[in-house]
Amino acid sequence: MVRGVYIHIPFCHQICNYCDFNKVYFKNQPVDQYIEALGQEMAMTVREKPQAFENIETIFLGGGTPTALSATQIARLMELIRAYIPMDNVTEFSSEANPDELSEDKLQALFNGGVNRLSMGVQSFDQGLLEKIGRTHSNEHVYETIALAKKVGFENISIDLMYGLPHQTMEQWKDSLRFALQLDLPHYSAYSLIVEPKTIFYIQYAKGRLALPTEDIEADMYDILMKEMEAHGLQQYEISNFAKPGFASVHNKIYWDNDEYAGFGAGAHGYVEGVRYSNCGPIKKYIEAVEAGRRPIIHEHTVTMTERKEEQMFLGLRKTEGVVAEVFEKKFNETIAATYRKVMEKLVDEGLLESDELGIRLTRKGRFVGNEVFQQFLLED
Repeated sequence: MVRGVYIHIPFCHQICNYCDFNKVYFKNQPVDQYIEALGQEMAMTVREKPQAFENIETIFLGGGTPTALSATQIARLMELIRAYIPMDNVTEFSSEANPDELSEDKLQALFNGGVNRLSMGVQSFDQGLLEKIGRTHSNEHVYETIALAKKVGFENISIDLMYGLPHQTMEQWKDSLRFALQLDLPHYSAYSLIVEPKTIFYIQYAKGRLALPTEDIEADMYDILMKEMEAHGLQQYEISNFAKPGFASVHNKIYWDNDEYAGFGAGAHGYVEGVRYSNCGPIKKYIEAVEAGRRPIIHEHTVTMTERKEEQMFLGLRKTEGVVAEVFEKKFNETIAATYRKVMEKLVDEGLLESDELGIRLTRKGRFVGNEVFQQFLLED
């Protein structure tokens, strides 16, 4: 049963140096045609599998940059979503946003369309660092946009921060946390930089021209992040996410619970009825497929039982609550210990994992080496 819907808007007015998502420059793109194609893809998919879409809980607009669209284009997108996605049980409707693109008319179009959560890409409050990573907004844009969003009616506002950036010092990171927390928002996400292939940073890294903080400094930045969030009353509910009570991201939790979601748009991914799939990335090919009455899927994979167990562990251990024993047993008709006793005992002895009748979870020490822990839950067929 599909719990969430992800809708990909691949257009950007500026390409960030670290971004590897499917995106193109907004100028001279068939934006209106793409929005109509999204509506057609949603209509086709829901018509094909109506029972799978009966209890949608969340919708998430990602990119690219959804707020690269004009207010009129946003309003049309909202109209199509509400026409084809069952909305009766939707409690969280999120949109990513850039601080320097959110005019009042765009915010109003999002709000009128049902969006009730904004996830804003701030990344840093240091102007020099923002320029280095390819961001175009200023701190003033952030303050003004948040005030404008609250005026329109948004209460659930999150911002993203990044650490481990090129040339980033500990003082710059502390300053960004201080400015961010002064905003007193209900939700914060903070991610370490990962240098991904096909990005500007990857090219610079390959040429030895990307000066990154050491692993020890990055670990210290993460330690400070956790301490500051806790000191300000924000609960860490996932490795990179912190929220006031009642404001944890429901949509992202669908991913970490390894539950099913549909993906719409060029380059989008989904997981429906046990099958993971991905859409074609080029916008022209995506539009051509949809307009010809075909779903734009280029790859499908039926997830095996072994893979399902592995994913349940990889994703579930990202959450502070960890992998819940009752949920695991219900999904797989066996206990976590029956599958993973040896690796669990080893990781508990190393102080990276804790286990009780409720389930298993990373310790605070384990959060620093999460990826290394996750790899140990691979199974042999």
